[in-house]
Order: sequence, then structure tokens, then C-alpha cells
Amino acid sequence: MNGRIHLKNMLFYGYHGDLAEENRLGQRFIVDLALTLDIAEVVRTDALESTVDYVRAHEVCRQLVEDEQVRMIETLAARIAERLLVEFPRLSSVDVVVKKPGVPMKGVLDYVAVETSRTR
Repeated sequence: MNGRIHLKNMLFYGYHGDLAEENRLGQRFIVDLALTLDIAEVVRTDALESTVDYVRAHEVCRQLVEDEQVRMIETLAARIAERLLVEFPRLSSVDVVVKKPGVPMKGVLDYVAVETSRTR
């Protein structure tokens, strides 16, 4: 029995970007996750160790966004997905969206986003 755990609009402050100002000043990044796994065991046991700890998943994202630095949000999204698959062997797939609301460009928009998926 497959299920999905969603973490939506996680807000972090990081130093990612191609421009020197982005790396020096930093900015907000918003991350969404959809974590797919077999939930049959957790439904039967009702125990945290039978599922994915979403508090830990949030912490993995926070560490990658706030403590590491990359130029492209595509790279950031891929690293988040890969790390989550390593951290949580119960996951069968991970969908990651990284949103960058403070895009340094002329024009009005809510954010630029990159979405990636990884399957075990």
C-alpha cells in the first residue's frame, strides 16, 4: 500500500545563485517534498520507526539549503532528492520542488521553481 508524505513551503535562507550578490547576501528558498513509500507497516504498527520521520526529512533539507552552497537550484534540488533516498531506505521515490522567490531579474513573478524526481 503506497502512500505519500508531503512537506510544503519549507522556508530556508541560503547562499545559492550564479551571481556574486546572491552568494554574498543570500536569499530565501522554499522547498516542497513528496515522499513515496509503502505505508502498510506503519498502518499496522502505528510506529514512527515504520515510516519516514518527516522532522528528520525537514532537517536534511535545512542542512542542504542553509549549510551548503551551489550555483544552480537544479543542483540543489537534485542533492536534496539524493540525500533523502540515502537517509531513508523506506522511500521508493522523492519529488522535490525548490522555489526561488527573490529572482534578480527585471519583471514581476512569484518565484522561479525547479522540480525533480528520483526513484530507487
